[in-house]
Parts: sequence; C-alpha cells; structure tokens
Amino acid sequence: MAREVSTIALPHGPTLSFAAQGDQSAVPLLLLPGPTDSWLSYRPVLDQLPSWNRAVAVSQRGHGDSNKPATGYRVEDFAHDAVRLLDALGIERAVLIGHSGSCLVARRVAIDQPERVAGLVLEASPATLLGDAGLKDFVESVVSTLQDPIDTTFARSFVADTSSPDVTSDLRNDLVRELLKVPARVWRELFDSLLHYDDRSELARIMAPTLLIWGAADVLVRREMQEELIGRIRSARLLVYPGVGHTPRWEEPSRFASDVATFVDQLLHRKPYES
Repeated sequence: MAREVSTIALPHGPTLSFAAQGDQSAVPLLLLPGPTDSWLSYRPVLDQLPSWNRAVAVSQRGHGDSNKPATGYRVEDFAHDAVRLLDALGIERAVLIGHSGSCLVARRVAIDQPERVAGLVLEASPATLLGDAGLKDFVESVVSTLQDPIDTTFARSFVADTSSPDVTSDLRNDLVRELLKVPARVWRELFDSLLHYDDRSELARIMAPTLLIWGAADVLVRREMQEELIGRIRSARLLVYPGVGHTPRWEEPSRFASDVATFVDQLLHRKPYES
C-alpha cells in the first residue's frame, strides 16, 4: 500500500511529521504514539491495515521529526494539536487511536470535541497516572537527571522495558533512533504533566464507541485500570491479549490491525459515517 510521509505546519502551532495511507474516502484513523515514540512506532500496524482504511500516524510535538518548541507538552497541548491537525488535513471526524500516555490525549479530544471523534481505540490505557508511585519514582530518579544528548544505552534500556523480546531488531533499532530525537526538556515536561493529570471525573462525557486493548502481561498498566475505564466510559469494551506486554501492537501487529479494522467496520454498520 502506498504511504506518504510528509510534514504539515499547524496554524499557530508546530510543524508535525506524519505518515498517511489508504482510501481517502474512508473514515480516517488518527494514530497517536505514546510518550517518546514517533509515527514510526505504528509502522507494523500500518503494514497490516487493509487498504480500505485511511490512516494518519503522527509524530506529536517534541517527537521524531516534528518541531520541538521550548514548552507545551501537557496532555491539553497534544490534544489541541490533534484537533488542529484534523483541521489542517480537512478531516471533520476520525477514530482516534492512542497508546499509553497518549490515550489521555485521545480521551481529552473526545471529552472536549466530541463531534470530532467517531470512535476511540485505547491501547494500554491508564485510568490515571496521578501520583502513580512507579512513574513518580521514574521521573525523580531518571527523567530529572536526563541531559542532551540522550544516552544511547539508556534509550535501548527504555525501549526494552516497554516492549518485549518478540519485537524485531529492525523495529527496536528504529524505536531507539526515534527516542534519541526527543530532548531531555520534553521528557521532563511531558512526564511531569502525566503525573498531575486526572480526567476520570469527566470520562462519562465520552460518547464515542471505545475499544480498550490491553496485554495481560503488561507490568506498567494494570488490569484494574481497564476495569475502572469500563465502569467510567459508557460504551467501552475490552480486548485482552494473553501473554502480551505494554505495547500489543508491536507483539501482535496483525491481530491489532485486524481488531482496529473490525472496530471501524462495526462503527460504519452501527451508524453511517458522515464526513
């Protein structure tokens, strides 16, 4: 399938790098990588999506080859960029797909701009990271000490800790190269924002059909968080990938792509997509 890699300057915002592919008349999928990842982290899924899906995978501000402004790395900033990206691409409604911390970004858009969101796919989504002991320790002991350039050994360790031995060496090397593009100041503001963000009281406002995808071997995001999200998001349902860790799309990209395509097909049959 033909894939176009390009950049786009957002009005009053950064220039973002993105990859786009698929049927331009189809319901668009906007893929938001997790913290420190670029659009390349979705390549295994993009390779497996059927041609009738329209997919746009973006490197968010501060990541990959996108601009890296001095500040602006809160959940709200990324959500604002996502809406402006949809505007710039002429997309009125999309299925938002997020991973880990970027699930909070997708949820923010669905809460604040429900008319722009046809559906949500939340991969390894935390309920909240507010005061999370593990993340707090990571921020205080590791993130606060990071300096530019980011150490390659640390980058490889971070990728290994958030993936699995089943990830191909080519993908692992790409992920490390992309992580090294994220400045230390971005790490600090981004992870500090995640530690102080909590949208749980607003989740009942999400009207979009929501698919939660979670790996049963995920040591970073717990099962009880998925149960809490099911209780708070009225239309949410959960798919569990047995034996899979924090990033199911890297370990089982074919299944992930198939589950996303099925979810989109169900949306279309539930209610015709209106562009």
